[in-house]
Amino acid sequence: MRTDIFARLDREPEPPKIEIPRMSHTRLALFGGTSVFYLAIVVAVLASTWLVLIDWKVMLFRPYQQWPELHAPLDYFVVLGQRGPTALMVAGWLGWRSWRQHTLRPLLVLGTALLLLNVTVGSVKIGLGRLGPHYATQIGSAELFAGGDIFPSGHTANAVVTWGILAYLATTPRARRYLSAVSAVVALGVGLTTVYLGTHWLSDVLLGWAAGLLILLGLPWCEPFIARAETAALAWRDRMRERRAAVPTVPLAPVPAPELLPAIQPQRHAAGVEEPVREPLSAGTGGHAPKIRATLSQSRAHAVLRSERTPVTPAGSRRPPRSRPLTGG
Repeated sequence: MRTDIFARLDREPEPPKIEIPRMSHTRLALFGGTSVFYLAIVVAVLASTWLVLIDWKVMLFRPYQQWPELHAPLDYFVVLGQRGPTALMVAGWLGWRSWRQHTLRPLLVLGTALLLLNVTVGSVKIGLGRLGPHYATQIGSAELFAGGDIFPSGHTANAVVTWGILAYLATTPRARRYLSAVSAVVALGVGLTTVYLGTHWLSDVLLGWAAGLLILLGLPWCEPFIARAETAALAWRDRMRERRAAVPTVPLAPVPAPELLPAIQPQRHAAGVEEPVREPLSAGTGGHAPKIRATLSQSRAHAVLRSERTPVTPAGSRRPPRSRPLTGG
């Protein structure tokens, strides 16, 4: 029984019409405002302004030492912003949605969002090279271009994108509102938790929120590409089915087991059946190889025939009679 997602898509009834988000004027305004905020944070850190001073004050306050009883639960909570576990959880839910809605769009939207997240956030991390609070070298410095990779916060941006995808793909306004509130709480909590643990500056978290929100707001621009990718995937599925259906099934002739071959060969030689030898000529034999093989074949047949003769016992002894010893006198 086939259990792949394509087979399940054909067994379920047709789903209702799914409304795909469009790039409305409100969304464009939010995208523009978030972009301005993103650039402002980057410029403030590059110029070592008051934002960098706040980063250092929070870092020297050391929240994980002020409230140590929160350290253990927050260590588990911050996993909700880790890319691997969250992607697996959300992909499982969206896979079930794909089955129920007869479409690959939920999984393709998740894959597109994560690809954009890795490219945009990763390139800024590597380009600015900021060190984290635990590796800072000079008080008051922005710690940029030092080989680090924490600006913006990947945990925060991933929490915004991964959990925000659930609200983006919601099919009813009520579900969209509830899922937007839940994803916002999770993203805010993950960002502040990284500041509490001392793994990120406060400005890292601010830029992570903005980076994740920009990806969610810009996803409608990617919907045409997602639709084409879904059409190509389903067309490839149909071609594979037609190709498997067109290939005829030919039954194979039975082949004797390898352990029975030594018992078959002597019987064929005893019956005088000669088989052509197909081995390649070895170097140095020249034209005498066929004669040598024929001689060996005849020798084997002769040996088999002699071994099958019934032994004949002679009637009398061939040993000469023992003569009497001669005595003198």
